[in-house]
Amino acid sequence: MKLNQVTLPVSNMEVATDFYRRMGFLQIVDTPHYSRFEYPDGEASFSLSLEEGKYINGCVIYFESNQLDKLVSDLKEKGFEFDQEPMDMQYLWREAIIHDPSGNKIKLYWAGKNRLDPPWRVERIV
Repeated sequence: MKLNQVTLPVSNMEVATDFYRRMGFLQIVDTPHYSRFEYPDGEASFSLSLEEGKYINGCVIYFESNQLDKLVSDLKEKGFEFDQEPMDMQYLWREAIIHDPSGNKIKLYWAGKNRLDPPWRVERIV
């Protein structure tokens, strides 16, 4: 199995799609109620779904970049505001936090080998 995409709820499709295009994602589907984006590096995609009622999204979406600090700096130059500047975390990832216009939490991060092979990795066989 392979994770292909995650769908985020948004309250305003036009504002949301502009936000993600300005972040550097390639929009590959564009409808009034659904949009999909491709990540510039790799084969992953994610989508946006227009939600007209109240919703709570407790998910956090992660986008990895091996040039995290430069990415954050470039986005700040474009006017993006971050809730957390790039910071080394105790679990050996470096992360910055931003929210999209609909309130979805996004972590831009770099984990390197620690993403799949942290020092505390376990291997459980079913």
